[in-house]
Amino acid sequence: MLKKGDKAPEFEGIDQNGNSIKSSDYKGKKYVIFFYPKASTPGCTAEACDLRDNEEALKAKGYEIIGVSADSVKRQKNFATKNDLNYPLIADEERKIIEAFGVWGRKKFMGREFDGIHRTTFIINEKGVIENVIEKVKTKEHAKQILEL
Repeated sequence: MLKKGDKAPEFEGIDQNGNSIKSSDYKGKKYVIFFYPKASTPGCTAEACDLRDNEEALKAKGYEIIGVSADSVKRQKNFATKNDLNYPLIADEERKIIEAFGVWGRKKFMGREFDGIHRTTFIINEKGVIENVIEKVKTKEHAKQILEL
């Protein structure tokens, strides 16, 4: 997994609206890229909605928001529409971005082990360098975690 001080990897993906979202679109800007396991699940919904509800505060600090999961474009679209999410949700079905950031790996949940996305958020500065990494995401208070950094 990438860490504070690392250069954020170049990436490109398709969001819920079929738009191409590239790291180069954010050159000279600060952004928050959050990785979540599965659209429309309770934890992911709480996290995405908390960021939506605090989007103005995040933008006031200069942050753009990008969500990434291995869900399909259609699933991301349904998730965004149902929850009124107006920031890009990249459908990374081939896990290129997920693996570039190092958030794919072994997980334990309810006593079983499997490979999946580790819920992780990266805060990237204007120079494309990772300023902070949040590994212990509080889904209902995630914006607060970011804003207090």
